[in-house]
Amino acid sequence: MQVTETRAEGLKRAYAVKVPAAALGEKVAEKLEAVRADFQMKGFRKGKAPVPLLKKMFGKSVLGEAVQETVDDALRSHFETTGDQPASQPDIKIANEDFKEGDDLDIEIAYERLPEIPEIDFRSISLERLVAEVEDGAVGEALDNLARTAENFEAKEGAAAEGDQVVIDFVGSVDGEKFEGGAAEDYPLVIGSNSFIPGFEPQLVGAAAGEEREVKVSFPENYGAPNLAGRDAVFACTVKEVRGPVPAQVDDALAQKFGAEDLEALKGQIRERLGEEYKGAARALLKRRLLDALDERAEFDLPESLVDIEAKQIAHQLWHEEHKDVQGHDHPEIEPDEEHLKLARRRVGLGLLLAEVGKTAEVRISNEEMTQAIMAQARQYPGQERAFFDFVRQNEQALAQIRAPLYEDKVIDYILELATITERTVTKDELQAEFDKLDEA
Repeated sequence: MQVTETRAEGLKRAYAVKVPAAALGEKVAEKLEAVRADFQMKGFRKGKAPVPLLKKMFGKSVLGEAVQETVDDALRSHFETTGDQPASQPDIKIANEDFKEGDDLDIEIAYERLPEIPEIDFRSISLERLVAEVEDGAVGEALDNLARTAENFEAKEGAAAEGDQVVIDFVGSVDGEKFEGGAAEDYPLVIGSNSFIPGFEPQLVGAAAGEEREVKVSFPENYGAPNLAGRDAVFACTVKEVRGPVPAQVDDALAQKFGAEDLEALKGQIRERLGEEYKGAARALLKRRLLDALDERAEFDLPESLVDIEAKQIAHQLWHEEHKDVQGHDHPEIEPDEEHLKLARRRVGLGLLLAEVGKTAEVRISNEEMTQAIMAQARQYPGQERAFFDFVRQNEQALAQIRAPLYEDKVIDYILELATITERTVTKDELQAEFDKLDEA
């Protein structure tokens, strides 16, 4: 087999491979013999059928298999010899398209190889880990928020305002005709909850007990009931009572409502939860700063194919975030701009670097760690945990999506152990200010 390099530009490589007809013929002959050994033909003993006859019957298929195996062998041999690792699936084609038995086989191989990742002295990286203390004020604020979620409504005098609850009877009609499901009595509606058709609740602001109001709205075009979608409706409403919100008292009763033994126990739970939240935020900030430092030091060529794929994915994702009304992918192709490409280069570069560090450091994800991660995600689907767990365990792509962030975090931890880390105690607001600086960067 003769191999000739035809391109070597940056990470791009191309080779011409010539497989002699004789070598290919030997492989075809071996395959025919293998067929012959198990083939029973009328008039001949098993394994004794004439080769020329077998060649006439199976020649084309055997030649096709031989060519495919030859291509696979050539590719495997090439990568073993060069040590190259392709960044994506190599482009392989047979150059002599009119190839037939007895001809040399000409193969063209083209690919981008993964770059050599230079070693980085992680001890030269200096970072600051922020430690945010949980202050009494933050605990009190959290308690007040809980009290508001547990608020009650009590009858009040005067007109209804945003946030008040009105008890109403209503009857809806379209073109003067009542429709199914359009009426109710003694319905408690919180103004501003957006639980009714858009435009309904604001028209009850200012209403007082005993007042009747005519509320005019239009059903959304995507409304669940096709007979009402996009149509104008009128609701005859009678306000029977106006109630104002009354926050729950911050006491043992509130604590028990949220599963704590008493108020002090609830405060302890809140303090612990806030502490974990602050640790998570500080960890995310430290990780971002480490990745910034690595990005500055990661100087190596990037495979254009990987950057292009990543940029297109970024552009596509951001486009959907801006067009939330478009659920499917039936839209024009989204072309990446320079910002998308810049972000793609960062992601690809850091991804290759972290993968190399993990490989060198022999980072592994244990079965126990995977199981814990799967169970954590399964809890997001109450009542379907077992089904989710079984699905993930049988789906390689789903497993890879869970394993990837675990692996990245373990590599990050490995690097942080080598880097120089100092700690600084800050308030919650100071921690938030540091995050805001990242957004501005």
